[in-house]
Amino acid sequence: MRGGCAYPMLCARVVFLGGGMRSTLRGVGAAVVPLLGLVLAGCGGGGGPSAPGGGSGVTSLTLAVDPASVSVIAGGSATFTLETSPAAYSPVTVASVNPPAGLQVATEAGASAGSGTQTEIITAATTTAAGTYTLALEGSERGLTGTVEVTVQVQAAANGTLQIQASPGVLSQPAGGSSTFAVDVSPAVSSPVTLSLVNAPAGMQVSTNAGSVANSGAQNVTVSTTTTVAVGTYTLELQGDGSGQTATTPLTVQVQPALPASFVKIEQETFNYFWNTTNPSNGLAPDHYSTADGPSPYASIAATGFALSAYPIGVENGWVSHAQAAQRVLTTLGFLYNAPQGTAASGDSGDQGFFYHFLNLDTGVRYGTSTGLSSMDNALLMAGVLFAASYFNDGSSTDNQIQSLASAVFDRVDWLWMAHSDPPLINLDWTPEAGFSPDSWQGYNEAMILYIEALGSKTYPLPASAWSAWTATYPQFWGSYYGREQLSFGPLFGSQYSEAWIDFRGIQDAFMQSNGIDYFINSRRASESQQAYAEANPGGWSGYGANLWGLTACDGPGVFTVTDANGQMRDFQGYHARGAGLEYAYDDGTIAPTAALSSIVFAPAIVIPTLEAIQAQYGNYMLGQYGFHDAFNPSFQDTAVTPASGSVVAGVGWFDNQYLGIDQGPILLMLENYRSGLVWSVMRANTVIRAGLQRAGFTGGWLSGAPALQ
Repeated sequence: MRGGCAYPMLCARVVFLGGGMRSTLRGVGAAVVPLLGLVLAGCGGGGGPSAPGGGSGVTSLTLAVDPASVSVIAGGSATFTLETSPAAYSPVTVASVNPPAGLQVATEAGASAGSGTQTEIITAATTTAAGTYTLALEGSERGLTGTVEVTVQVQAAANGTLQIQASPGVLSQPAGGSSTFAVDVSPAVSSPVTLSLVNAPAGMQVSTNAGSVANSGAQNVTVSTTTTVAVGTYTLELQGDGSGQTATTPLTVQVQPALPASFVKIEQETFNYFWNTTNPSNGLAPDHYSTADGPSPYASIAATGFALSAYPIGVENGWVSHAQAAQRVLTTLGFLYNAPQGTAASGDSGDQGFFYHFLNLDTGVRYGTSTGLSSMDNALLMAGVLFAASYFNDGSSTDNQIQSLASAVFDRVDWLWMAHSDPPLINLDWTPEAGFSPDSWQGYNEAMILYIEALGSKTYPLPASAWSAWTATYPQFWGSYYGREQLSFGPLFGSQYSEAWIDFRGIQDAFMQSNGIDYFINSRRASESQQAYAEANPGGWSGYGANLWGLTACDGPGVFTVTDANGQMRDFQGYHARGAGLEYAYDDGTIAPTAALSSIVFAPAIVIPTLEAIQAQYGNYMLGQYGFHDAFNPSFQDTAVTPASGSVVAGVGWFDNQYLGIDQGPILLMLENYRSGLVWSVMRANTVIRAGLQRAGFTGGWLSGAPALQ
């Protein structure tokens, strides 16, 4: 108990001494048993002769321990909290009464006088036999005494040399940010170990996350840095102490430029887009949201996948509670599980476990008669389903329901059915009116995550040959573009969608291994190539340069042929896939902030200045309630036409007034991956993703515990 005059209500068994009599209270809410000679602090009447305790009327101390049971390995130590009432008598001098051989208790230095609490260290000698011991502790102060019992579970000393392994062995984070990774411990009985960083710079520290299970052989760990840590690569040793032994493992921390405060604000505003615009009754996220008209009447299943991924980010940043996020996820998964599946042209939400690309935002059934069962959009939805299942795992009833529903929703997706026209390649889509599309997904583009999910499925897995079929067309996309050799895909979303969820750093399939890079480095080169393209500016578009670049699929001013700011006749588009690459290039001067910002994990040194420049020059037009509007075009300045969305500002350009879910999603996930690696670290443990990668032939990096400098 912590001071005051409340009667003791303790989970541990507490023994009071007073007037030569003993009495025990057990459990919260236990009845109070009168004790001869025991007067609680502040509750006693006056009178009586002076007694120990300085005449305060207190004749004994009440002690409690938290937790009531402590586990310790022979040769190791553990801590627990000792609470004293009245608090004014703490810290007390602690001694063990007739302790078993090899068990010792000592008070940790630094206990605050009058706090009511102190930390005790219990140590078991290597010779202490395994078993359960009841240890009686006696605390004394100013002539008063109290006792309490603590249960000590001694486990056998670790059999074997202590070893630890960090996975991944290379971390990348901004100054002021953090990274979460796993540490494997052998023998498992030694875990969790006490960790420290050897030769770390000031401002960098390591901590074990809450929830690490004793004897599990694994613990989740976070390395954090302050903003004062200099940008650079730090080669360190991670030291683990446990079972009386010490072990080390290499750990490399790459500190990237600090993230400006305005970027964190944008991340929160982008999170708010998903939290506020998603239909709370079914969890469906609108395709887009207009500042003029509100949410679109139809939902995008891809945007819903990003929404499912957004909620844990909100929890980790304190923007919503775990309970709020879990309930939203449960609502979404419940809708997906119960939504009608069938082949009807209307009234169904999907078939064979797939969902229509667009669903009515309110009813959740197929929207219109032109939308199909898009395999790629379903892959993005399922990425969110898998991420939610891996994140919400605290063992609560709600989290257990989330995991069960997520598994049911994912496991019924029949990937084999969708690999119809040219198996094992996956068809683009299916409609009740036309059946399967004649086209199938072949690389290189955004569909890596589609094949990885399909390969990792437990119920309808594609054969391993699907990855070879997918990559068979890679050679036509490989080459040098603006001085950087790469696997090229013009719009940057192709380098960002799969990598928003999957950490490709250091892991390689056969094609990447043969070319000496990985997909993460490939995406960095694609981002740098787009900047170089903008600097060259072959189209002569207004404003292009080192700090104004970024082509991807996005909104545009509309289908027009007008005179641009330089007096040239130009063709423009509305929503369109814009890009610059070896096999595909389309550019009408429209810049999408998501293109550069979602590449922050790949190339922060060029992304941060670019977005700061956009904020400074165009922020008044581009920034709104939910972060960046989708796109803008400084070359489109014809005020005589009515654009497809947004407006034209005379002498400045066209500015969108819409937010697109599939463009907001990568911004949010990539900013969080840059700051903490959250999405990547959660998905590294997902069994579907791991199985899919391994069946595709990926090796190295975090899949094998090997470090990978990026």
